[in-house]
Amino acid sequence: MVRIIVGVIIGFVVWSVLWMGSDQVLIMLSPGWYGAHQYSFQMAFEDGSPFAADSMILLIGIVRAVIISLMAGFLAASVAGENRRSPLYLGLLLLLAGILVQGYTWNYMPIWYHAIFLVLLVPVTVIGGRLRPSS
Repeated sequence: MVRIIVGVIIGFVVWSVLWMGSDQVLIMLSPGWYGAHQYSFQMAFEDGSPFAADSMILLIGIVRAVIISLMAGFLAASVAGENRRSPLYLGLLLLLAGILVQGYTWNYMPIWYHAIFLVLLVPVTVIGGRLRPSS
């Protein structure tokens, strides 16, 4: 059970680092488009400035979430030495964190983004875990 808990914690930390890191890379690669969008979002969140979400950037976010969730599920399963419970628990933890974050940003993004992002977290993380062969 300890290995499962450690796998979930490591998977969660890696998911978070990859999410924030990939966001920073995209900001550096495209400061005028992606970076401007993220800055505008941050300002809207902090001081209520007007904000219009770019659908392409939101789709990129969903693709990033899928890739990162697959990787985190695989990593959790690898650390735990099993591929059933650890990715499921990680997916549920990511869903809880995702609900919290999406709740804070609810008014800034369209409902389709929130729904797709949240609905995919658990199944994609579980699929990532299943990519690691069971022992």
